[in-house]
Amino acid sequence: MTGSTRVWDGMTIPAAGSYQLDAGHKRIGFLARHMMVSPVRGEFRDATAHILVKDDPFESSVTATIQAGSLDTANADRDAHLRSADFLDTQRFPTLEYRSTGITSLERNDPIFYWAKLKSHRLGRRAALDAPAAPAANPATGRFVLSGELTVKGITRPVDLQVEFGGARRDPYGQDIFGFSATAEIDREEYDLLWNVALEAGGVLVGRTVRIEIAGEAIRQG
Repeated sequence: MTGSTRVWDGMTIPAAGSYQLDAGHKRIGFLARHMMVSPVRGEFRDATAHILVKDDPFESSVTATIQAGSLDTANADRDAHLRSADFLDTQRFPTLEYRSTGITSLERNDPIFYWAKLKSHRLGRRAALDAPAAPAANPATGRFVLSGELTVKGITRPVDLQVEFGGARRDPYGQDIFGFSATAEIDREEYDLLWNVALEAGGVLVGRTVRIEIAGEAIRQG
């Protein structure tokens, strides 16, 4: 595995280089609320992504292209409606695009880690927890925020992905890979996805908030 990985801030991460999303190990999914009570999940089956890992991981970048027409919610009528001009209008806007603009780390002294630590200690030891740990004793968590811009129907808005790094290694076929998952929430109305129906009992047929759910592996090129 020489040269395929390196240790950075206590984690094994991929070597610098160019990586592509593995088509056979990916899910570009989404979740929306139906009738205000139940989640409906779907995914885009056709998507590509290029990940450039730099010597300084925080200088790495991602670009992705999603084929809007590859949408699949396991219901043909619903899929046809989502592809129509009421929603994605895939005839006019065949792709969705994402471009990263920066990466930041979620350190262990972030509030979520601090309160978890506080809960696990006796009350009498609380004073010792008031100050965050020094950075030198605070290794990376494997959780990051990938800031970027998502373009849907020609409209571009900032979207931050909450990313969890899954690890890096060489697979049995000699390919250098790393895994990851990511989530975000967007307001679909900000992308001109406005169609809805008011319900007699109150609320609307389709929720306004869409949760993005991504999982995949990337393979080193060359």
